[in-house]
Amino acid sequence: MKRLASLLLALLLAACANVSRMEGDQVVNGRLTVHLTEAWNRVSDPWDVDPYDTWTQDGIPLDHLRFWGGVRPGQALMTKPALFSREADAKAPRVPTFRQGLTPEKLVSLFEELYATAGTVNITKMEPTVFAGQRGVRFEFTLARRRDDLDMQGVGWVAVRPDAMYGEELYAATFVAPKLSFFRRLLPMAEAVVKTARVKEAAKG
Repeated sequence: MKRLASLLLALLLAACANVSRMEGDQVVNGRLTVHLTEAWNRVSDPWDVDPYDTWTQDGIPLDHLRFWGGVRPGQALMTKPALFSREADAKAPRVPTFRQGLTPEKLVSLFEELYATAGTVNITKMEPTVFAGQRGVRFEFTLARRRDDLDMQGVGWVAVRPDAMYGEELYAATFVAPKLSFFRRLLPMAEAVVKTARVKEAAKG
């Protein structure tokens, strides 16, 4: 009953977001291009501006594909989560922030910290990969979601590209869905989009 009530609440909150259907070529943050052969739904929160794009097939409570494009050193990978404690001495929650010169393990730990705001995260696999034309790392993880006790499974891709102006820029994607049928069914669709990711060169002024 608790899980059902939490899921219904999440669906209600998701209904307040702006949703648009997308196909074809898409650009994330003006810096990352991807091509969609199958339509996805782009979700944006009218109250918060996240530093990533969020797409879904069956609704945010059930699956999401996120993209980060051109994150610069010193920039956070997420908006600051709300404080749950009302204590006067409550500390502001930490947010994962990209820094120059991070090792592959440290890059993955940024996303471990990001998803830890939603529950308990366990990184289960890391391996070299190519993402957006750059050498990077692919990682897999599990997420025991706190709000509804749902067991989620996730996969991520992250790469860092040298940049003449900022030193480095981070490019990444993650896909998360419930461990059972949703993840197995939707992962090939997410991977098909991720494989098309390319860095969009900044316009020269």
